Amino acid sequence: MSGQEQYQLDGSAPELYERYLVPAVTAVWAADLIERAGLQAGQQVLDAACGSGIVARLAAAQVGGTGRVAGLDINAGMLEMARSLEDGTSSSIAWHHANVVAMPFPDAAFDVVLCQLGLQFFTDRPTALREMHRVLVSDGRLALNVYSPIERNPAACALADGLDRHLAPTASVAKRAEHALDDPETVRSLVAGAGFRDLEIHTVTKVVRFPSPREWLRIQLAATPLATVVGELEAGQRTALLEALVRDVGRALEPYVDERGLGFPQECHVVLARS
Repeated sequence: MSGQEQYQLDGSAPELYERYLVPAVTAVWAADLIERAGLQAGQQVLDAACGSGIVARLAAAQVGGTGRVAGLDINAGMLEMARSLEDGTSSSIAWHHANVVAMPFPDAAFDVVLCQLGLQFFTDRPTALREMHRVLVSDGRLALNVYSPIERNPAACALADGLDRHLAPTASVAKRAEHALDDPETVRSLVAGAGFRDLEIHTVTKVVRFPSPREWLRIQLAATPLATVVGELEAGQRTALLEALVRDVGRALEPYVDERGLGFPQECHVVLARS
């Protein structure tokens, strides 16, 4: 196996994200979010920052043929992937290429707004939340989740530390940004400041599974924003980085490896509120 083959996975970043990260990670949290949102048949639902659409597809199955689901994202590649996955259930989803801070919907257009692991990446979070409030009907439902502190997410923490150690002191910025809203009180203040009420915040842990630490690392470096960081390296440098991370991160994750492979805890804050 060449150095380049050791690092690369076949496919574009959106394809890799859908193939590897959705089943193992985002589908787990999507199912949790959908259940907590309590969707009903016939409801109008928005999936804000929908990515490749796992939340929207699960929502469509819940609201049925009398309901309506819209997925909105600023990433055209992710939306293209979402459209390519349409089937009998998801074909009723309307996909919108737009920014969450200026959504192309009238006031009171939705009964429920969902936002999975996206709020931490918005550059203008207050405006994004005000837009979510605007497009909800009176007494509508908001359900969103964000990652908790990176220190309570062992795989992410080990990877961030390893990147800083083996690549550059600031190499983990993209990974640590996933945990930018790790304080539940900060999230509560943001959501309440946008006009939401009856806030509930639940800190939830799920077990995420991959075949091995090496496979999890390969996927992280190829199908997440880290791909941009390591993409600037020569093929040999990328392979050397992967091997160094496999040693360091693999050692840190040894307690989470068993006969089924790697299974580590991942923690999120789940926020429920009313408009």
